[in-house]
Amino acid sequence: MPVESHLLMDGTLHVYRREGSRFWQCATYLGSRNHRQTTKEVSLAAAKDFARDWYMERCVEDRQCRRGGVFLLGVPVQPVVADPGPPAESRRQQSSRGPSFEDAATAFTNEFEVITLGERNAGYVKSKSDIVRVHLLPFFGDTALEDITAGKVEHRAWFSPEEYKMLYEATRERAKNPPKPRWREVCETFHDYVLFMGNTGLRPDESSRLELRDVKIVNDESTGERILEIEVRGKRGVGFCKSMPGAILPFERVRKRKQLKPTDRIFGKSPRELMNTVLDELNLKFDRDGHIRTCYSLRHTYICLRLLEGADIYQVAKNCRTSVEMIEKFYGRHLKNNIDASAVNVRKVRPAPVAARKKTAMPTA
Repeated sequence: MPVESHLLMDGTLHVYRREGSRFWQCATYLGSRNHRQTTKEVSLAAAKDFARDWYMERCVEDRQCRRGGVFLLGVPVQPVVADPGPPAESRRQQSSRGPSFEDAATAFTNEFEVITLGERNAGYVKSKSDIVRVHLLPFFGDTALEDITAGKVEHRAWFSPEEYKMLYEATRERAKNPPKPRWREVCETFHDYVLFMGNTGLRPDESSRLELRDVKIVNDESTGERILEIEVRGKRGVGFCKSMPGAILPFERVRKRKQLKPTDRIFGKSPRELMNTVLDELNLKFDRDGHIRTCYSLRHTYICLRLLEGADIYQVAKNCRTSVEMIEKFYGRHLKNNIDASAVNVRKVRPAPVAARKKTAMPTA
């Protein structure tokens, strides 16, 4: 079968696509065996980015295996023991269950900087280590990796259409009547931020880096509407986003209000404190399941609303620079309206009984 193939990492990594397939795949040879993985990406550039990250993870796992450590993905080789630990009987019991979350976390924090290969700044790398140390280790600790399942994955907090309307109406009122006159510009920009984020699905860190030269107003050929084409610079390099028409007006207001130059940042630092203040006033800080809402919830709202309105999940994932798997994993409860009942509830027409067919048959000439 004909295959379109590209070589990366000095020829040790292959990115290829088989004839008739939409998705690119990647492969490499490590540890005396072949490794293969689908990228789930249609774009060659995105597939190459995925393949490089995947290749580095395989290299680290191979190195950990040869050193007698543990795989990052939790495949047991030999637990890493930093001290004498509990009695031998307890150690044998833990070994039989495989490595613990603490073992995997230690391997991850030791190797994460190597995996990123300078593609992430030092602050980002440190923040991931801090999250593991402060939030994850106290909760999972010595839990065996095999006992940690997807059942611990929680859906991300978002705003329902009614709640999102409450939010932007409150920010609009605050922009018209700020608590103090000198806060007027800040409140007006915050109102535009809420509308812009809800109509683009950008991450807070992406919007904080967004410059005027990264945004263009265009007429979309497929819909005939005016939208924003955004060049997004985030944790995976440069990506692209096409906004909803509702992002045009807040963008133009901010541009005019701040008299922005091409290299000026549109919003700058995320307005966390003001967001918390408004959410507390509206009693929207937590959703009905107790999940906390933040500026990131505006991105989740964009994704959920697009899905609820019947948008194609593959296009939503591409526009948000994420994967279909991530959307299904964290937004699965909102996909019920995406199911086409007419396509699911198909009933095969069964032939009538023989006796009935004989009665209705026309007599032959």
